[in-house]
Amino acid sequence: MAVSSPLCRSCGAPLTAVLVDLGMTPISNAFVRADHASFSERFYPLKSFVCDRCWLVQLEDFETPETHFHAEYVYFSSFSDSWLAHARSFVEKVVARFALGVGSRVVEVGSNDGYLLQYFVQRGIPCLGVDPAANCAKAAWDLRRVPTEVAFFGSNAAARLREQGGTADLIIANNVLAHVPDINDFVAGFKILLSEAGVATFEFPHVLEMIRDVEFDTIYHEHYSYLSVLALEPLFARHGLRVIDVERLSTHGGSLRLYVGHAGRTAVAESVKQLRQEEVRAGLDLLATYEAFGHSVRRLKRSLLRLLIGLIENGKSVAAYGAPAKGNTLLNYCGIGRDFIAFTVDRNVHKQGLLLPGTRIPVLAPDEIAKRRPDYVLILPWNLREEIVAQLNEIPDWTGQFIIPVPEPMILDSHGKCTQ
Repeated sequence: MAVSSPLCRSCGAPLTAVLVDLGMTPISNAFVRADHASFSERFYPLKSFVCDRCWLVQLEDFETPETHFHAEYVYFSSFSDSWLAHARSFVEKVVARFALGVGSRVVEVGSNDGYLLQYFVQRGIPCLGVDPAANCAKAAWDLRRVPTEVAFFGSNAAARLREQGGTADLIIANNVLAHVPDINDFVAGFKILLSEAGVATFEFPHVLEMIRDVEFDTIYHEHYSYLSVLALEPLFARHGLRVIDVERLSTHGGSLRLYVGHAGRTAVAESVKQLRQEEVRAGLDLLATYEAFGHSVRRLKRSLLRLLIGLIENGKSVAAYGAPAKGNTLLNYCGIGRDFIAFTVDRNVHKQGLLLPGTRIPVLAPDEIAKRRPDYVLILPWNLREEIVAQLNEIPDWTGQFIIPVPEPMILDSHGKCTQ
């Protein structure tokens, strides 16, 4: 019996073009309790498609959002110092740009543990977080006094929030647009909740940078879509919104920050046109560009395995730093388990004592690096490499070295300098 093609979550066209097939993997944030080490896990196809009508890169749905975002969600944004600094800088910028004050209303969608809204609270600017993870929402209030609605955002939630507290002058969505399966209903919510002259900001990893730097590990089931301006402009237009400005960011290996308002209300900055032209020049409107990505991913896998096999066969010990979702994609796709990596460490206490999904590598506290003195530390959150090298300032004591897997595997010395 013929199997029908999945449909584009944005425009509804059949999806037939494959970006890359990363095989069968577990849910990247479904960490395993140590006493469940002998239990089986569910694995799902991790195959990404590109829509040849609207150019949205996306995964096929296998589980509901509740599978990923729930009361035991393990990702807490506040454990990264550099991310907190990024959030603080953003708040300072938008407060000045949009003259936000005590009479304004700010809403953040996907507010996590209050990592960003705390800076509005400190300024006395009314704000509200919206997040489906009840444990993160509790931490936001208990630790930072950030009021948070436990909910998945969409048109229904937006209508309820508007009825309860009025429209919002600023709606923030940092690294959340990629996390929603019904992207049309999600964007429709912004149209409902945004005030007449209000602005919504969206931050997300840029699919152009993902392709250029072979950042395939940012593909995992929690990320339903991989975004570009070419793909998003028709989506926003469908709901009476438009991109009015854009900024390039260094976060997550290269991200965009879009400023979005009601269509016809605000002039469009030249930056939007320039970025659209850059995406076209880079071939984001050509299937050949996406097809080449898969070849690059397979080459990177072989290169990383050759490096690790050589180290292990020469008697070197290897540990990892971090337990990010992207790291679990990398390890599972490349087949890197405990025969390569003895353990990993993470500052997030909610992950310590658990096992990585699929590979079952144990997650320990960061001080285990100094105790065990591995010859090499594989940095899984490679986008935070400077922060992590600085944290592991004891590595030079035993001339340990670092490994960065993306955009190509390389060895860094104990001070974070490339040795190749």
